[in-house]
Amino acid sequence: MTGDHQTLALLLFGVFVSVTLAITTWVSRNRHGSAEEFYAGGRLFSPMENGFAIAGDYMSAASFLGISGLIALFGYDGLLYSVGFLVAWLVVLFLVAELVRNCGRFTLADVVAARMRERPVRIAAGTSSVTVSVLYLVAQMVGAGSLVALLLGGTSGAAQAWTVIGVGALMVIYVSLGGMRATTWIQIVKAVLLMCGAIALTVLVLVRFHGDFDQLLRTAADRSGHGSQFLAPGLKYGGDWTARLDFISLGLALVLGTAGLPHILSRFYTVPTARAARRSVVWSIGLIGSFYLMTIVLGFGAAAIVGSDAVRGSNAAGNTAVPLLALDLGGGADSTGGTVLFAMVAAIAFATILAVVAGITLASSASVAHDLYASLRRKHAKPRSEVAVARVAAAGIGVVAIGLGLLARDLNVAFLVGLAFAVAASANLPVLLYSLFWRNFTTRGAVWSVYGGLLPSLVLVLLSPVVSGGPNSLFPGVDFQYFPLENPGLASIPLGFLAGWLGTVTSSEPADEAKHAETEVRSLTGAGAV
Repeated sequence: MTGDHQTLALLLFGVFVSVTLAITTWVSRNRHGSAEEFYAGGRLFSPMENGFAIAGDYMSAASFLGISGLIALFGYDGLLYSVGFLVAWLVVLFLVAELVRNCGRFTLADVVAARMRERPVRIAAGTSSVTVSVLYLVAQMVGAGSLVALLLGGTSGAAQAWTVIGVGALMVIYVSLGGMRATTWIQIVKAVLLMCGAIALTVLVLVRFHGDFDQLLRTAADRSGHGSQFLAPGLKYGGDWTARLDFISLGLALVLGTAGLPHILSRFYTVPTARAARRSVVWSIGLIGSFYLMTIVLGFGAAAIVGSDAVRGSNAAGNTAVPLLALDLGGGADSTGGTVLFAMVAAIAFATILAVVAGITLASSASVAHDLYASLRRKHAKPRSEVAVARVAAAGIGVVAIGLGLLARDLNVAFLVGLAFAVAASANLPVLLYSLFWRNFTTRGAVWSVYGGLLPSLVLVLLSPVVSGGPNSLFPGVDFQYFPLENPGLASIPLGFLAGWLGTVTSSEPADEAKHAETEVRSLTGAGAV
């Protein structure tokens, strides 16, 4: 990239960081330090504000950079991510949003612990939530590294590393100082910027092809190097039965995982009522649906205008397809329009990463403090000390995410998020659904359900082609690949449900039917909800 690209993009980065730090500082001066303020922003956000924040939390670097890149490289098969991420919200809307808002206070564990013995359930759910959050954070860190590598011409590994460290430091500042209120406003600002950027690029792509989407697809197929296969299923997931099973596994993880993501569930507690939570989801579905339709145009547009080979040459995982597309749409690398458009897209992508990591870090630090710490020291924990622990936990989680982000810098960010979704669908969703809908569910069933999904999903990832045994693995020089699928969802999600059922039917402790009845009434009517 030229000096103009670097200067303008870095200037826009600086403007966004300055604005968000100003928001955080302003909010930190007006907070009163309570747990409700730190974790849930005082529950004062409107459905529209929360809907924009949910969209800002959900439309991550995986969406903007990763999905478009996968479509640019693999055509039709890349669409699975767009479809899966969107359809998942129907599960959230119909099964989870209202009930979670009525039953919980701050975290997933609140819902489960309402009718179980608290300590073992909170430790299990807290551990799972932190694991999912760290996996999701790694994807955002990888996205940040890819972006800066493109901006600096891919010549400076040290610059990538310092960028990942800088993102980690900023997210700790946002969470520690501003809590949920600052994080929410950062996500709202980011959602507006991202939608505006996506709309502008989509319009420019369609104008380039005179509104003829058919011509866009044909050109993308011609420049992909795969011809008509680019527009048909099977380019990435159709080679053999292993690839087809991987396709099913990924689809299950994407559709079921959203309802188990800690940073999404925590957003339902920032509104005053369950009705507001449901309306928030409706707002977010409208925004997210529109955005994922645009990623289809951007992905095929990158293949048609930039070319799949150029995208792959810039970044093997396709993470830089959208910035390269913006550069070309603006007039090329040496044009003023290309410089401005590239810098704007790079800045929006960077804003996306910062906003999402803030939301995930807040949710995971809440799990550490509200579930793990408060369970281990329940008699001595006070709301203020719990918030202090959450701030310290944010720093620790940031360090872990930075380290893993540096390790996984060559993997596609959408693919990394798919792994996080698989763990969430395997460990969090079964215990959540059993707690809400199964009268006989017990404490042992809850603990077994979490660990029965969490441990197999992590072990299967470690034994998969993602980690070893292939040229694109994390450790290409060794081979301990025993599980053939890249995404563990097909095996680990049923194991999570099975473990929950097995733990319940073998438990000597009878289910507390009175507490279940109370939880059922509370979840459906909101009576007694916080």
